[in-house]
Amino acid sequence: MDILFNADDFGLTKGVTDGIIKAHKEGVVGATTIMMNGKATKYAVEKARHYPTLNVGLHLVLTWGKPLSKNVQGLINPQGHFKLKNTYLEMEPPHLDDVRKEWTAQIEAFLATGLPLHHIDSHHHIHGWGPLKEIVIELARKYNTPVRYVDSLKNERDLLLTDTLWKDFYGENVSSDIFQQLKALQVPSVEVMTHPAFIDSDLKEVSSYLEKREEELSILCNLEVPKWANIL
Repeated sequence: MDILFNADDFGLTKGVTDGIIKAHKEGVVGATTIMMNGKATKYAVEKARHYPTLNVGLHLVLTWGKPLSKNVQGLINPQGHFKLKNTYLEMEPPHLDDVRKEWTAQIEAFLATGLPLHHIDSHHHIHGWGPLKEIVIELARKYNTPVRYVDSLKNERDLLLTDTLWKDFYGENVSSDIFQQLKALQVPSVEVMTHPAFIDSDLKEVSSYLEKREEELSILCNLEVPKWANIL
């Protein structure tokens, strides 16, 4: 089984970025996805350049921070921040032209770094929201890049990064027996979503998911890889 341990939120803060780098250098994390509007995006780009074995993709954002684009009024609140939250499923879908414009800007900002684009996924899995499906497909084809598995794209097999996504290495389900859980899936390939980090003051300001990130980091750096697992 091919297993890709992918770390979300690269560039969100320096502590998150450093945690991901450690999980790559000393552990099983083979890929990460960067937030182009993070508090430490430039820092993350420089770190990525020093570790070319870490595959870097793009963590598309619509639910945190500020957009990169101007004139996307349908996406922002009066303070200029994205108005969508992690409860977006209960909210009115945004104007699709605004989403296309902003996500194109995020992709172009990534490409301007010179880093190879490994894949795209999204903060809070918003790329799996039904109303945005066609934009995700359009951008994936335009930029010739694979996309993290979500149910809404399960029939677009040629676009998917892996056959399925394991989301349960999170919160109370963070566990060192991850390989036994994955073996039961019986699929050719799986991506494991992870969030390793060192907790810093910036992270405390922007996220409620804190101590578990350091627990994830410890586990990811100390896993024993079974012979049947091919770590990507």
